Amino acid sequence: MTEKPATLQATPLNALHRRMGAKMVDFGGWDMPVQYSGILEEHHAVRKSVGLFDVSHMGEIEIQGPEAFALTDYVSTNAVAKLKIGQAQYSGLLYDHGGFVDDILVHKIAEDHYFICVNASNQEKDYEYIAAANRHNAKVEFAGGRYAQLAIQGPHGPATLQKLTATNLSAIQYYHFTDGQVSGTAARIARTGYTGEDGFEIYVAPEEAERIWDEIMNAGQEFGIKPCGLGARNTLRLEAKMALYGHEIHASITPLEADLGWIAKLDKGDFPGKAALAKQKEQGVTRKLAGFEMTGRGIARDGYEVYLDGAPAGWVTSGGPSPTLNKNIGLCYLPTDRAKPGQQIQIMIRNQPVDAITVPTPFYKRAK
Repeated sequence: MTEKPATLQATPLNALHRRMGAKMVDFGGWDMPVQYSGILEEHHAVRKSVGLFDVSHMGEIEIQGPEAFALTDYVSTNAVAKLKIGQAQYSGLLYDHGGFVDDILVHKIAEDHYFICVNASNQEKDYEYIAAANRHNAKVEFAGGRYAQLAIQGPHGPATLQKLTATNLSAIQYYHFTDGQVSGTAARIARTGYTGEDGFEIYVAPEEAERIWDEIMNAGQEFGIKPCGLGARNTLRLEAKMALYGHEIHASITPLEADLGWIAKLDKGDFPGKAALAKQKEQGVTRKLAGFEMTGRGIARDGYEVYLDGAPAGWVTSGGPSPTLNKNIGLCYLPTDRAKPGQQIQIMIRNQPVDAITVPTPFYKRAK
């Protein structure tokens, strides 16, 4: 077994991934599995049956105290006031100019307790951002070390996890969660995910992670469960048009440009970036995220230039083959008036313009 490079952070499942022969990569400073049996096989397992992901690299920040609501609502773009206890919400942290610090998931544990899941590479930055905004009677805790996170995703995800918990999973609605037990240990069970499929993300103590992983794999055996790496996670989220920080969103992109205006509630109280977004909305957004599929031969990769009418007009944020659709797809930024379906565009691949066409998104939507 090869040891992880000393400079990279490791999840509690790192040794297990290496024993399983996973191909490991540096992902935002974390030593993570990119694939086990292969991206295609893992992708199809999630779309058709069930896959298991280690997402313990994600960060967790807890906000507690009498004014936990006030702080959580101020730092995040979505309307925290609308959350019920046991409900989660996709949201953003923004700079004053309206660009993204990060995209986040806010969970309401109690009136005085909020639990925020943040991106792995941004967790220290996010914690410092929230702590710096804390002029309230609230405590901000960087809690990542207390949690391992596993994602059980796919049509047979609920049936797999149900074998290991007395919690009635069918009673948990999408973007809701409950605190219960999985395999006899305390677990936060959330019906969230990053694949476009049904399933759950569970938060457990790090020392329990390996045992829980093995028990989930055993429980899913009858459905052909596969361990899945970041490669399949990326192809799955791209098909579902779910934003990836550093690609569709970053410090120079606003929610209005990223087609995420719905998470920035301009009719709620103040939040960093609100004034900039209101101004941008009034003046009009000049670029927008659009989906495309290749009509010429070639695969569009992240960062490739996009041409309109023979002139550079934007760039690819994410691109690659879609295993579900068997097409080469991608997301790109285009001038707003051209960021609609049916536009002929060219992607510069190895200095050659290759034809593509803008299409409606998401590329894939699961049947209800």
